[in-house]
Amino acid sequence: MATLSIQSMREYLRKSISSLNDNKINGLNAEVEFRSYLSSLGYIDRVSPGGWIAREDGPKFGNHTAVFFPEAIDPKIDYDAVRKLPAPHTGLHTICSTFHQSGVSAFSCAAEVLKKNDPQSLNWKAIQLGVPNPTNYQPFPSCLSGMFRPRIRKYKYLRYNATRVTGIPANAVPDEFSKEHLRISFSDKFMSEIVDVDGIFWGKQYTYPIEIKEKTAAHNNKLGDYFGLDVGPFTKLAFYAAKKGNLKSLFVVREIDDVNTRHLLNWWFIEFEQLAQFASWQPMGGGTNMSGGGSTVVMIPKKEFQILDKNTIGSL
Repeated sequence: MATLSIQSMREYLRKSISSLNDNKINGLNAEVEFRSYLSSLGYIDRVSPGGWIAREDGPKFGNHTAVFFPEAIDPKIDYDAVRKLPAPHTGLHTICSTFHQSGVSAFSCAAEVLKKNDPQSLNWKAIQLGVPNPTNYQPFPSCLSGMFRPRIRKYKYLRYNATRVTGIPANAVPDEFSKEHLRISFSDKFMSEIVDVDGIFWGKQYTYPIEIKEKTAAHNNKLGDYFGLDVGPFTKLAFYAAKKGNLKSLFVVREIDDVNTRHLLNWWFIEFEQLAQFASWQPMGGGTNMSGGGSTVVMIPKKEFQILDKNTIGSL
């Protein structure tokens, strides 16, 4: 059978992730727990898997943008090349249609494994969604030729030794592996500016890309209690909002009591329009980011967030 074990996925992640600090591991946990929480509320079918959004760099910076979502590799499934590739979820069609209308090409990606427990034998096929004409699966990432600059020089992505991959919970490994493998498959062929997508929520009227963070509330004499958001994710949410139409965005916070126990206090969210109105104009230095470096954050008053529960998420 053409399967990939959790251990083989961990080994790939050990080589592909440059830095795996506490913030990175806790961020992965927050994404898993967010989906678990949505499932308990009955809304798991309204959120997409995580993925990547990339835009053209170089002289034509930003001319083309594409978003792509991988299926999560299940260690119990046979991904033989002769298998029938899965039909994308109905909700993903709607999400990708919104992206397409906003000028962002959107793709759902399915896996084929040529050799058992060998992640490097995994190939991706992609189908473009949200377009008016029927489409078929094509080899990924070559289906994106013409949108991005080809990579001329080979870059060794699998060169790290992130020994802390054992800290990634087993139930988070398939999602993280699938995203990482897809990112490297794309970046091995093309140059781009690429950032991750934590998920997309499909609302009643709007489509909401989500940024999920685990936070403790901090205090500022001018703002009161607040949550900080790194400048990078802030500009990403601003990019979605600038597309207007039916594309909006959400900042979701898993509030904890302290960084040691990570005891959940509450789930919060804020729409970007509200966030932009109340975010501090003067950024401040934050803690260690997921890459291990220093961060610069904007402060958003906690009082502007809403509790994330069945009623508030259902109203979107």
